[in-house]
Amino acid sequence: MTPQTRFSGGFTDVPVQAAHAFRAAMTVMARPGEKRQLVGATPPDGLSVAAGTLLLTLCDPDTSVHLAGGADNPAIRQWLTFHTGAPLVPAAQADFAVGCWQDLVPLDQYRIGTPEYPDRSATLIVECDALDLSGAVLRGPGIRDTARLAVPDVAALQANSAMYPLGCDFFFTCGDMVAALPRSTRIQPEG
Repeated sequence: MTPQTRFSGGFTDVPVQAAHAFRAAMTVMARPGEKRQLVGATPPDGLSVAAGTLLLTLCDPDTSVHLAGGADNPAIRQWLTFHTGAPLVPAAQADFAVGCWQDLVPLDQYRIGTPEYPDRSATLIVECDALDLSGAVLRGPGIRDTARLAVPDVAALQANSAMYPLGCDFFFTCGDMVAALPRSTRIQPEG
């Protein structure tokens, strides 16, 4: 990796791009079953534009990150460290974890918060091959009646939701698109 590669790919207009990205991320978290475009970063191979943009927006030197599977490579490690200063940690210590579903599971390795501090849990950024608003039926806060989202493992996400107010939150990314599934959302299989 050349120094130019390591240092490139960040936001070109940090205040504006970070604000737009933060709004998109919070919108999908508040409205499960919606997806939004999320752009601004040009991360190294192994991370989608949406996942890289989320990391640049949400991470800093006080926010620990776990890179799983293909996301754990030298180019991404150097890029993320340079642009955010976020410490790279094992899954059990992570504020954020990123990778494809099979590299992120099992979910019980991540922090789920405590009754006193439910916000001290991990948020997982799940890289997907597709981001479809079909499949599992979603109900809960931010959803008028029902919404749909293709999720990788309904049973695991149901178990996570059953722990509410504890549990993990999820962003699903594909290319430059993002959707989210907060722990407060109830999930039913497609039927």
